[in-house]
Amino acid sequence: MSNLLKSLQKDMTSLKEAGLISDTTLRDFNEACLTEVSPLSAAEIKLIRAENHVSQSVLAKYLNMSTESVQKWERGEKQPSGAALKLLVLAKENGLDAIA
Repeated sequence: MSNLLKSLQKDMTSLKEAGLISDTTLRDFNEACLTEVSPLSAAEIKLIRAENHVSQSVLAKYLNMSTESVQKWERGEKQPSGAALKLLVLAKENGLDAIA
């Protein structure tokens, strides 16, 4: 999450605490700040790994997955889902340091 977005969330929380916005408004704002998750192709997963200069086994450790899973994703045999997909999307947008 960018520093700007963190600052906005802090400001929105302060506005809610001051009674100037509702719980619903703050909840809607926070929901809008979430990273959108969409499927990644095998090539995109390989690119994430290549751009971060890590092996399949190191990427697997970042994701708390097996090396075999990463291999299957990169060959297009399976698709990541759930938490693994979310972490991959975050790594794609912000680098592996964002999920370390």
